Amino acid sequence: MEAQVTEVRPRDREATRQRLLEAARALFSEYGYEQVTVRQIAAAAGANLALVGRYFGSKAGLFGAVLEGEATIRRVLDGDPDGLPRRLAEYAAERMQADPESPILRALERSAGDPEIQALVRDRLQTAVIKPLSALIDAPDAHARARLATALFLGVGSMKRLLGPEPATPADVDRLTTMFETCLR
Repeated sequence: MEAQVTEVRPRDREATRQRLLEAARALFSEYGYEQVTVRQIAAAAGANLALVGRYFGSKAGLFGAVLEGEATIRRVLDGDPDGLPRRLAEYAAERMQADPESPILRALERSAGDPEIQALVRDRLQTAVIKPLSALIDAPDAHARARLATALFLGVGSMKRLLGPEPATPADVDRLTTMFETCLR
């Protein structure tokens, strides 16, 4: 009698971790943090449920890892410092009329109020936006100015969520530029 041979997928920790991150990113962006379960993420990734805990500690840890892997507004911050207020205004104006390009920004818009991830969101906002922005400000109270500019930027997203998308006009971009100039200089 011959032994039955079954094909076993070789273990690849990094590939499995990456599949979990990709599945989490997609599910969080579609449904928000609160509505997604670890079981759903593991199933979508074709991975064992226990591996979420092993690789990330928890669902919140997985969300934090997804945040770390996402692009920031670095492309807006890079460039001529004198043009920064205008670049911020143009980016904010884009956000007035369209859903964010990044799946994780969509997830953040749906989930930022969840108490389980508030600390992660706060930390990401500090490290990805406020600190890099304050490093570019050549004025007293750079950190406070960066926080104010960030509040203005986030307020645009809140308005869009509450009132719906609305096309920005050139005058809107000019007004936003003036407001960012006031915040930053």
